Amino acid sequence: MKTKYLHTMIRVHDLEKTVNFFREFLGLEETRRYDNEAGKFTLVFLAPPDQHDAPIELTHNWGSDEEYSHGRAFGHLAYGVEDIYACCQKMMDAGITINRPPRDGRMAFVKTPDGISIELLQIGDPLPVAEPWASMENTGSW
Repeated sequence: MKTKYLHTMIRVHDLEKTVNFFREFLGLEETRRYDNEAGKFTLVFLAPPDQHDAPIELTHNWGSDEEYSHGRAFGHLAYGVEDIYACCQKMMDAGITINRPPRDGRMAFVKTPDGISIELLQIGDPLPVAEPWASMENTGSW
């Protein structure tokens, strides 16, 4: 039997804020968008520029105030970044909490506007340990 990975879906309350998070801070591109008037929902697919076959699907249910729980079965999404320190600094400058700072020059955790945990991993070898990251404490859960 042959299978192919298609996408991962997360539900979001503020579609444009979440689309902007993935575009601005992770460099993802919108590959397609589908508005369904009858079902009152919008799907937005985003992927890294060179990996359109591995998208994330953002599902926005129009007018829904449903509280989305994350549970313990789902852990996080992971993205490789070219410079973990620069990526985290850009996020901090925009007011995003770095839940697990990249103390080791290799790994950090942040959350999307809807609280989905994102693991950031340095592409290639870890960067040299540097301040202020080395002495930053964890904040909240990740």
